[in-house]
Amino acid sequence: MGETKLASVGSLNKGNYVVVDGAACKVSDTQISRPGKHGHAKVRLSAVGLLDGKKRVIVMPGHDNIEVPIIDKRTAQVLSISGKTANVMDAENYETFDLEIPDDLKTGCVEGCNILFWVVLDSKVMKQVKSD
Repeated sequence: MGETKLASVGSLNKGNYVVVDGAACKVSDTQISRPGKHGHAKVRLSAVGLLDGKKRVIVMPGHDNIEVPIIDKRTAQVLSISGKTANVMDAENYETFDLEIPDDLKTGCVEGCNILFWVVLDSKVMKQVKSD
């Protein structure tokens, strides 16, 4: 499992990242119910998976902690393209690996261009084609 830190569920807002069911997700909605008879507010958190796009909903006490993924944003150069996959080289440690090209980046992703990718929970995701 990649790097995570703990954060209070009650402090999370829309746009934050969380780990739900072992998958890194982006918070799409939070609803906080008022404290009940036993004095704990509940948080209903809706989140969408960063890698699979699946919607996940969890309900937990507002004072509980939840894992938050530490996202490492890095730059790489595209060495070659084969179908939906690009072979890229990390700009810092010169490691080469394959990344799937998202549909919205297909046109801009060409050999020799630089891309921005995220390392999230041991997965690498292409996020953006950098323009020179």
